[in-house]
Amino acid sequence: MRDTRESRLLLVLLVAIAFALITVDIRGGKDSPVDGARHAAAAVFGPIENGVASAVDPVGNAVAAVRDSGERHDRLTELEQENAALKAELGSDARDRSRLRQFEKMLATAGAGQYKIKGAQVVGIGAAQGFSWTVTLDVGANDGITRDMTVLNGDGLVGRVTTVGPETATVLLASDPDFTVGTRMEDGDELGFASGQGDRPLRVQLLNGKAKVEKGDRLVTFGSQGDRPFVPGVPVGVVSRVDPAGGDLTRTVYVTPFVGFTQLDIVGVVVQGPGKDPRDSVLPPKPKPKPVPTVTVTVTPGAKPEGEAGQDGQAAQDGARQQDGQQPQQEQDEQ
Repeated sequence: MRDTRESRLLLVLLVAIAFALITVDIRGGKDSPVDGARHAAAAVFGPIENGVASAVDPVGNAVAAVRDSGERHDRLTELEQENAALKAELGSDARDRSRLRQFEKMLATAGAGQYKIKGAQVVGIGAAQGFSWTVTLDVGANDGITRDMTVLNGDGLVGRVTTVGPETATVLLASDPDFTVGTRMEDGDELGFASGQGDRPLRVQLLNGKAKVEKGDRLVTFGSQGDRPFVPGVPVGVVSRVDPAGGDLTRTVYVTPFVGFTQLDIVGVVVQGPGKDPRDSVLPPKPKPKPVPTVTVTVTPGAKPEGEAGQDGQAAQDGARQQDGQQPQQEQDEQ
């Protein structure tokens, strides 16, 4: 349509009519004279509106999804963080329970030997000290730790302190090849010297070449003068192999240590030794041997072996045949 004076007048007239109808409709309420026209228009244009809405719904949904995606991503991240925190809390609880068990077991060992100890935690391994089997503890000179103190845990001998700093201390493990400790056999006085062999059993040289020692025998520390570097009575390990006696002045045995040197966490540094040698009292109770099942055979008096019983039964049958006038079974077989 061209923009002429007539068209502009027509547009103004249509707008005026629209306002008039709106006014009449509002004032009429439910009895509005245009209500019928409105229903008719709804019947005509309603399906068209639904079709258009269906066509544009996916677009609207996509726009809404894009708008909400940021909120969903934030919520997902929040849930993942909460899940990770719960897992960490559960893991921490399990770790705390494990440490508590280790600490209680160490206190029991220290109490049995009357050792005064300073509790510590392993916070590092011996990379800084070269290739030695060492660990670093979170206690040092400020905690009363000095060089050449015995270190133990709930299982037995861990090692000895070699270097002390203000807040940390380095411990040479009993498994280190440079480590040597005096030992004594359980229930006896056979003495020896145990040396570390890395991840292999300790090598013990008994001073008595004719010492009677068997697999399963246990050893404890003999102790040092002034309890430095070793206090007496700390469990060392169990004999796992015995070299044959060859008439030498010494005898070699191999001992599996009680302590797992690759699983150290809570340990104790002995700051004061016992008043007297605890001997074997710190060793754990010996494991009870498992009963071996035995089979007992009872022989009934007068009973005969199966073969003999069979022969007697055959003889009885032959006697019965003779009484009946029949030939014995053996003669029938020969015929």
